[in-house]
Amino acid sequence: MLNIGEILLVPLKNTQKLGVVSKEVEKPTEFKTSKIISKTDKFYNSKQMEIAKFISYYYFSSFGEAISLFIPYLSITQNNIRDASRIEKPTLSEIQENSYNKLLKEDKALLFGVTGSGKTEIFISLMIDMVENKKSSIFLMPEISLTPQMENRLKKYFGDRVAMWHSKLSKKKKNEILEKIYNNEIDIIAGARSALFTPLSNLGLIIVDEEHDDSYKSMMKPRYHARDMAIFMGEKLNAKVILASATPSLNSYYKYPIIKLDKPFIETEKRYHFVGGSVLTQEIIAKIENNFNLNNQSLFFLPVRGNFKYLYCQHCGATHTCPYCSVGMSLHRNNRYLKCHYCEYTQQIIDTCVSCDYHPLTSERMGTVEAKEILEDKIPLIKIEQFDRDSITTATKLKNALKRFEKGESHLLLGTQMLSKGHDYANITLSVIMGLDFIMGLPDYRAREKAISLLIQIAGRSGRAKSSDIIIQTNDKDAFLPYINNYEIFLREEIEFVRDIYPPFVSLARILISHIKDFKANDLTNIIVSKLKEFLDIEIIGFGKAPIEKISNKYRYNILLRSEKRLPLLDALHKVNQVGIEIDIDPVEFS
Repeated sequence: MLNIGEILLVPLKNTQKLGVVSKEVEKPTEFKTSKIISKTDKFYNSKQMEIAKFISYYYFSSFGEAISLFIPYLSITQNNIRDASRIEKPTLSEIQENSYNKLLKEDKALLFGVTGSGKTEIFISLMIDMVENKKSSIFLMPEISLTPQMENRLKKYFGDRVAMWHSKLSKKKKNEILEKIYNNEIDIIAGARSALFTPLSNLGLIIVDEEHDDSYKSMMKPRYHARDMAIFMGEKLNAKVILASATPSLNSYYKYPIIKLDKPFIETEKRYHFVGGSVLTQEIIAKIENNFNLNNQSLFFLPVRGNFKYLYCQHCGATHTCPYCSVGMSLHRNNRYLKCHYCEYTQQIIDTCVSCDYHPLTSERMGTVEAKEILEDKIPLIKIEQFDRDSITTATKLKNALKRFEKGESHLLLGTQMLSKGHDYANITLSVIMGLDFIMGLPDYRAREKAISLLIQIAGRSGRAKSSDIIIQTNDKDAFLPYINNYEIFLREEIEFVRDIYPPFVSLARILISHIKDFKANDLTNIIVSKLKEFLDIEIIGFGKAPIEKISNKYRYNILLRSEKRLPLLDALHKVNQVGIEIDIDPVEFS
């Protein structure tokens, strides 16, 4: 006897594969069937199956791709009941207590709290409530750069009943955690978006911290958004969902009940300094050196990571591009090669323009590697942690870098967006923020939101316990000045700007067409556009070559769609879906 959701070992050609029982059908007569080899001790429960079917439909993936997001349950689990009597809730301030009590009354809500306002203590209090009621919790963070510090804070209260879950864990470590989940020894999972699909029993709470962050959106099939899936799963599993941010997304601000934390836990003076230009100036270097001499620590933000610099020709203006992708080859100066960050093609560094034979070529824009070299040259005793995806490649490197900074063995965290993700160090008294004009100029309707949010997040990393200075490099001071102390003013203005043309007032979808032959990609694009014109409830905003026209030797075209109603949009997309196209519903990336 088989049950829906059971995982079986089945023959497939000359191999054996795992499969899941998805539905019961009559035995087919038109082809030969094979016998099941064996049943496993794992299964997907009915809720996992139901949610996977929704993911498959909404995010345009196969059911197999959707169900593979989930980790199955074990057929035989222990019924251990863990003692919760030894857990001390955190001491909450009056403001925190007020917000906590309001959250208790909501099934889903947005905790809109300024940086340093003590959101984590409220999360911990809510998780303790769950433990006392024999329910489990999932605590999502946008990426693993947050996990070492948060792990220490959570283990202080929950000990070994909490586990961290993210993509950098070894298979052995993941299996150890899963065994403890199956034995009901773990009832809190914290980590990146994949933590949402762990097999906790009796889930009562999902927290999505830094809910505005785009890294919650998967860029591979299924292209789900973990924040939106948390809301959906909360409704299906009867679990409370708390979204939280100091700079909430416009979508969440508009859609969900708002509970505010208006003041930081420790109020300190923040002094904002606006400087012009686009390069690392002597004025900025002097500020960093002075802060270092005072035995304080600093943050330095750049939008360009160390190896995302391109070679270009000063004579004809051509950028040295990948032969298989229409993007610049990234300069890996330390390793002496050029690399395409889309198809991974590498070649030796060249010095002559392939278009006009002019030399030497120069590198465009300052990245983290160059900034680090300049600062180390000008301030010889300073110890700098390069904090981007080129240097932080493993969980161990991440932990070691943050441990050195926490102990004061290093003095400056220099990096990209990873810096904005909730780090909390009392000795940071200077934040330097460069490149906001570059972000503001991106071809993205949310560019303004991204730039202003990033400024506030980076500024919020400093001045947690002492007064601080924030240096903002921009040639458009007025684009940022009105919002640095009140992000809600920006949100209210932006709602009027996007009304009736962008989310949350409409639904967007992006269709990506790619083919090794340009004319075939173009022809398929035109065929899809013709079909879409038959649907009256959707609008074709535009179509044509994608901003990055070629990746991995495939030519790329985009179709961008908008609809006031979501169901007609989904219906139209399902009717045009076919081999050769990829559909991204609720896109956050448009290149």
